Amino acid sequence: MRRIECETLIGAPPERCFDLSRSVELHLEAAASTGERAVGGVTSGLLGAGDTVTWEARHLGRRWRLTARIAAYDRRRFFRDEQVRGPFRRLAHDHLFEPSDGGTRMRDVFEFASGFPLLDRLVLAPHLRRFLRRRNELIKRTAEAA
Repeated sequence: MRRIECETLIGAPPERCFDLSRSVELHLEAAASTGERAVGGVTSGLLGAGDTVTWEARHLGRRWRLTARIAAYDRRRFFRDEQVRGPFRRLAHDHLFEPSDGGTRMRDVFEFASGFPLLDRLVLAPHLRRFLRRRNELIKRTAEAA
């Protein structure tokens, strides 16, 4: 299993960063280059405890569907989404939010396994790391603009 960790410092309160991270619309904006769409479950607004969403997007030249569920939820501090159905053997994404110097320290811990360790290391890990960074920069810009 591969693990990607990202940290982003944001000049906005944790509550704002938490809510932006649960936004279906913000996720779709961050994934615009893949033509991503929300096609099932919660397809707009904010995801909450127990909610599911099915994403459809083109990655690496192929159209994929992935259904994720909010499996753990602690308002303003933490939530976890996990793949319920999709192309990975395992996928879990922890979103953590801590107050830091008048803002927020936002951390992502993203664990995944496709069943092909070489593919995970050489292709998927760099691809997913870029996606997380792009998404986090959008969260940061949006949170700090308000």
